[in-house]
Amino acid sequence: MTRWATLTIALLFSALAAFQYTDTASGQDGFVSLFDGKSLDGFSQTGEANWRIEDGAIVADKGKGGHLVSKNSYKNVHIRIEFWTDEAANSGIFVRCDQQKIGAKTCYEYNIFDKRPDPTYGTGSIVYIAEVNPMPKAAGKWNTMEAIAKGRQLTLIFNGQKTVDVNNGLWDEGHFTLQYGGGVVKFRKVEVKAL
Repeated sequence: MTRWATLTIALLFSALAAFQYTDTASGQDGFVSLFDGKSLDGFSQTGEANWRIEDGAIVADKGKGGHLVSKNSYKNVHIRIEFWTDEAANSGIFVRCDQQKIGAKTCYEYNIFDKRPDPTYGTGSIVYIAEVNPMPKAAGKWNTMEAIAKGRQLTLIFNGQKTVDVNNGLWDEGHFTLQYGGGVVKFRKVEVKAL
């Protein structure tokens, strides 16, 4: 009887350890990955960008612009990406968009655009909503960006530094997109958490 009790306890501890490991590995922080490194199945496409997968990253470098659009709509959302751009790149995350009307005047554009003619709305800003000063540079290296929209509170965190924290109530729900507007753009991580 003692041997069976010991065996049962050992099996229970093994099962508990396996459960804890699985829970941590699957994203205990509540984020869901929309990109598996192999396909664009997590998105719908608009525009004429030449989106494709190369070396485990989403890449675009030609076309008249376009968006990868989330399949779900979000009211309150936290988006985390890892991205790389060249100096000519124009990109960003558009938040709370109507899929038929994606633009800086119809959604919140969390911008990635080092050479924007008006740098106050360049990389690290929310175009037409919140300026950035000084503007961080993204070109030539892997970066992280977090776009957070919770109620009227809009926050942008670029490489661990908060560049925008503002209240605005123009749009309250919609899809988010990854933009290609020019240059070379790569995304290797796209994670989302509904808040």
